[in-house]
Amino acid sequence: MTGPRPFQIDENPAGVHLPLEPLPGHTSRGRLERVLRRGEFAVTTELNPPDSADPEDVYNRAKVFDGWVDAINAVDASGANCHMSSVGICALLTRMGYAPVMQIACRDKNRIAIQGDVLGGAAMGVANILCLTGDGVQAGDQPGAKPVFDLDSMSLLETIRIMRDNGKFLSGRKLTTPPKLFLGAAINPFAPPYDFRPIHLGKKIAAGAQFVQSQYCFDVPMFRTFMQKARDLGHTEKVFILVGVGPLASAKTAKWIRSNVPGIHIPDAVIKRLEGAQDQKKEGKQLCIDIINEVKEIPGVSGVHVMAYRQEEYVAEIVDESGVLKGRQPWKREVRADDKLVAERLGHLLHDNVTETQVDMVKSAHQDAPAA
Repeated sequence: MTGPRPFQIDENPAGVHLPLEPLPGHTSRGRLERVLRRGEFAVTTELNPPDSADPEDVYNRAKVFDGWVDAINAVDASGANCHMSSVGICALLTRMGYAPVMQIACRDKNRIAIQGDVLGGAAMGVANILCLTGDGVQAGDQPGAKPVFDLDSMSLLETIRIMRDNGKFLSGRKLTTPPKLFLGAAINPFAPPYDFRPIHLGKKIAAGAQFVQSQYCFDVPMFRTFMQKARDLGHTEKVFILVGVGPLASAKTAKWIRSNVPGIHIPDAVIKRLEGAQDQKKEGKQLCIDIINEVKEIPGVSGVHVMAYRQEEYVAEIVDESGVLKGRQPWKREVRADDKLVAERLGHLLHDNVTETQVDMVKSAHQDAPAA
């Protein structure tokens, strides 16, 4: 039998799936906003969505992040390729106590569907939403799909901010319970026109962005220039900036990404470093750690967003070896004592032909569980 569940600072003692108590100055009841507003260096990551209807595929992918990240992005058909939906992934993650960042891309849904998803996500316990315009359908494997783009990332931020702060749909119709959300957006300091990027960030802040996650950073000097301009404009006092980082598997992979993925800038020096390494995959991981250690010292940087596509097992190592958490442990899913007792009783019922109602089973499990 497992012992009492250990206390965790950002968890509702009444249940891991329940929202946290509201705090002054917070617009959500989620962990990510709490961590950032406390001034702690935040770590977020992405869950590679399965091409599957099996919930275990989501849980197995989330487990590798346990105790290492503050929130997990549920991507919304990134690259215009279909996978399990971000809403579905969020439903599964919130059920188990994880803190998802629900991504919403404007490519596939109109404002009516999006506003409904916002309410549905908030009702399931989603506290963070990342607003994206979305890649064009020609980028994916179903280029014949009809794109929507009724909104873009800017108008989507404004839409959700109006729902949250004014308690209204875009039509003006009142909401009985507005969603409590922490709003995010994506930024790309590494794509031209470079001088416009800090100004564009300001527009997203004005539209409602409270945190932003950047595209992959492989050029720290370029990012440092962007941050200087963002500070000069006063943006860093109004938004939490999380820098996108990730390991490159090889020089060949880096060259392919540079040539085929729009918006990702990889300097020649990075490719040369990988080419000169005996173990390119290991060097790619070390490069990621080195970049984290550089960007974390830049004034105005509030955290990192670790994107390790098909290298998710490296996220824990990268976060650990970079030392960015400074001994802090983000929320970790622990098996509850009564969860285990219910599972044991289910096994007992299935194999021993015992008759016991579900209500009786849960009651008994709670009675037998040690006090927390």
